[in-house]
Amino acid sequence: MNKFCLALDLKDDPDLIEQYKKHHELVWPEILESIRESGILKMEIYQVSNRLFMIIETNDNFSFEKKTNMDSSNEKVKEWEALMDTYQQRIPFAKPGSKWVLMDKIFEL
Repeated sequence: MNKFCLALDLKDDPDLIEQYKKHHELVWPEILESIRESGILKMEIYQVSNRLFMIIETNDNFSFEKKTNMDSSNEKVKEWEALMDTYQQRIPFAKPGSKWVLMDKIFEL
């Protein structure tokens, strides 16, 4: 099993942040299915102010490239991502075309 941590910002608007959180109370079943099919076993998203932090645990066959390819051919995932994009903003140092930025682990106890 592998673990990855990623970060992303939301637009700094309390109403938009609340709407984003409400969407994540009822994630579309097709999105959950897509996440599982990609090899993600567990996913958690945490929020402070407008910063999001995601932890994913994956099987050994998971790759971000595979997930991206799967998502690009899934109309429901593209619809969800377009909707989420109305609430999200890129971290300033994110690569063009990227949303979530992979974080480096710098400490473990």
